[in-house]
Amino acid sequence: MRILLLNFLLIASFTSNGQSQIALTPKQIELLDGIATQDVPKNAPGIATAIIQDGKVIYEKYAGFADLKDSTLIKKSTRFNIASNGKQFTALAILTLVDKKKLKLSDDIRKWFPKLYPNVKEKITIQNLLNHSSGIRDCYDLWSLQGYTWWEKSFNNNDVLNLIEKQTDLNFKPDTKYLYSNTNYILLALLVEKVTKKTFVEYTIEMFHQLNMPNTSFESDYTKITGQIARAYFNFDTWTTYNWIWNVVGDGNIFSTLEDQIQWEKLVQGKGNSAFGIKIIAQSQKLIEGSKFSNYGYGLEFGKYKDLSYRFHEGATGAWKATAIRFHQNNISIVTLTNTGKSIPYNQTRQMADVIFDLKSEDTYLVTKPTRIGKYISEDEIQGTYLTESDFAFTFEKIDNKIFLKRVGRNDVELKREADNIFHQKFDPAFKQEFTENSKGEMQVTAYYVNHSPYSLTKVNRIEDSYDFKTINGDYVNSETNTTLNINYLDGMNYEITFQNNHKTKGLLVSTNKMLVDFYSLEIQNGELFLNGERMKKVKYVRK
Repeated sequence: MRILLLNFLLIASFTSNGQSQIALTPKQIELLDGIATQDVPKNAPGIATAIIQDGKVIYEKYAGFADLKDSTLIKKSTRFNIASNGKQFTALAILTLVDKKKLKLSDDIRKWFPKLYPNVKEKITIQNLLNHSSGIRDCYDLWSLQGYTWWEKSFNNNDVLNLIEKQTDLNFKPDTKYLYSNTNYILLALLVEKVTKKTFVEYTIEMFHQLNMPNTSFESDYTKITGQIARAYFNFDTWTTYNWIWNVVGDGNIFSTLEDQIQWEKLVQGKGNSAFGIKIIAQSQKLIEGSKFSNYGYGLEFGKYKDLSYRFHEGATGAWKATAIRFHQNNISIVTLTNTGKSIPYNQTRQMADVIFDLKSEDTYLVTKPTRIGKYISEDEIQGTYLTESDFAFTFEKIDNKIFLKRVGRNDVELKREADNIFHQKFDPAFKQEFTENSKGEMQVTAYYVNHSPYSLTKVNRIEDSYDFKTINGDYVNSETNTTLNINYLDGMNYEITFQNNHKTKGLLVSTNKMLVDFYSLEIQNGELFLNGERMKKVKYVRK
């Protein structure tokens, strides 16, 4: 009888697709509960999270308040803003139109939006929008450049279109690079409206009803959001909420419940009931066929967590944050929704994966220190500024015979020599810097730490003593955004930069053709300036 019972349990422990069904132990459930509630103190906003395998919920947890004013608790029917996690549903809407042969991924978007980029000769395809290879600048970065705090406004999709119609240049030629841009998915939402003759909200509500997700919807009118909403709260000594007045949709601004998100994960796993096409859902979980970019598909990122391949996406809008990760080989999904600024679902969701897969600590899977010692590099040789391709900077400076690392927005840290070409932070020896030469003979530094992969920065050329630092002083204007900036030399390599609305900040000249300004960089070419941000590049400023 014992053998028969054991055989029955072994058979029952496998799902229909051959994957082992995880049966959580009491210890695992205790650990998962601790992860879910680690940032949910008493009388605080909270979290909704679940783990789904092969169409079955194997863990589900709700904690904290949806609304502190009336003490409403978070439950299955509580609606959260899941922000950029909505991109997968915008992409799904596009796939339905492809399936109906109303458009093709190879179509140029200017077929529907002829005013966009008249000077750009290359095609800007629907596929380029889907996988962020269009080169179109991010509207939020552009608004920030104009001096707007976007969440204090009530912009809508037409405002985005008007903003983008004024842009004459792209970040790069379409289909040559990947750069995440929310504008891509806002344009996709506008495209759905052009093709269907319905509003994007109307069309996707029909889609969500077919998916059996009745409490999920994009919200293009903040005054009409219904249901029990998990109000968003930050904590500045006390819990503080704010009014949501945003109307842009497609890139995010989608409200959903954990119950509906569980339903979606079941459908993604090939289970669950809906009137929606199974083939389209399956296609939405793959990379775009023929795409040269393997990290992004239909509103989903692709990568590895430790040694496991997975699909995932993050969403963040103020204190609302959401994470969904899918380990397709195990047919397991983990979803976390929060309404608290204290919680970090990116970390929590992956901590849950550690528990259910019994994964080791992060440093086990990363290269956290140099593999060998190189030739001796003197402290004088390493002085200067080093940049990544995205202009993230390290500056090394020798002061009173001590070497310091300087970074924008961080405190200066003293370094200690560990070996001939290796240094580490004095009070955090795990943070190491390895100095070598790259294939071009340029000095580079590679940074190592226990919680990230190594990354390298290349030293920029030293500015000659004869350089006239005042030559770039003056007022500059960009016609695409109707913004201005003023450059005024101070001393050394330091400048004062005045942006729109008289916002003043400091600039550091790191080479004769590059200046770092807060989290921007300015390229200086033939008397013109090209401003680069995280998701906008080559914004051209000409001298007045």
